[in-house]
Amino acid sequence: MSEDTEHHEYEVVVVGGGPAGMTAALYSTRLGHRTAVVSRGGGRAAMMQEVHNLLGVREETSGAGFLGVGQEQLDEYGCDQHRDMVTSCSRVEADDGSDRFRLSGNGADYEADRVVLATGFNDVRPEPPLPRTGRGLHYCLHCDAHMFVDESVYVMGHSESAAHVAGIMLNFTDEVDLLTRGDDPEWSDETAGIIERHPIDVVEEDVTGVQNGEDGWLKALEFEDGTVREYKGGFAMYGAEYNNGLARELGCDINDDGTIAVGDHGETSVDGVYAVGDCTPGHNQIPVALGQGARAGIDVHFQLRDFPRDPDDLDEFGPVRSEEVPGIPDELLEQAVDFHTYGE
Repeated sequence: MSEDTEHHEYEVVVVGGGPAGMTAALYSTRLGHRTAVVSRGGGRAAMMQEVHNLLGVREETSGAGFLGVGQEQLDEYGCDQHRDMVTSCSRVEADDGSDRFRLSGNGADYEADRVVLATGFNDVRPEPPLPRTGRGLHYCLHCDAHMFVDESVYVMGHSESAAHVAGIMLNFTDEVDLLTRGDDPEWSDETAGIIERHPIDVVEEDVTGVQNGEDGWLKALEFEDGTVREYKGGFAMYGAEYNNGLARELGCDINDDGTIAVGDHGETSVDGVYAVGDCTPGHNQIPVALGQGARAGIDVHFQLRDFPRDPDDLDEFGPVRSEEVPGIPDELLEQAVDFHTYGE
């Protein structure tokens, strides 16, 4: 660490500013722990043109707008937010002999007692030509299938998951094409038999052009055999690249698919390190991410809170004195009092 590098110390550092990470930080902060979110910006949620499946949030709300409100809430409760990219992390020994975590970013270094990784993943994009993302090219079936009820839809890909999604889309429309784009199918013979017995057209030719309407939405795709097929939109199924580098560096267990292995509360195999959101197994949905962030934030509080003290500590240090409580840090105490001072 350079002498010129800024250095920040917290009880909790959350890496990633998406819905899961911000929710973990919200709980951690409101439960009285000095918390920071370190985020490079962007992410899948920020790119959403409309938020779906989130009770209480209308669908005209954009992903960026939704996250912006969350950032304002964190500010109001006293959570620090840093725009930075964490490039490495390690365990270090604190003065009292306990383990802490040091995270090095491009702009500063951060130390914490607990780390929450909310680093997400990147969808693997197929080769162009492609429709516009969110205007005919989609990645989340559970978010966007409702948009294509009784519409002509494509599923782009050549894997088992692509074939599976094509079958699922028959629950919403009777016009489903499976576009392999010249790649050899990788699905099993059993899956091939299933496709043959469902009204799914497998189109092998590659896409050579895209036709959009005046509103920017996809109208049709052009193929190398000269045909033109009309679609309202569809889904690209080429897998995901999980951002698990920091978890690997800390020694966390990684699943075969690249997700970070976690327990019921987001705890990883490394004590003090949690992972939440799209970098973990499960459905990649905002409501799911919010729940994961909340559970991790509460579990972090259980691990860090000062009171009630354990019997062994009471025997060693004696009864808790009134001047030692409340356990919330002074700066968060003052912010909470100001936040809940009504009518003044």
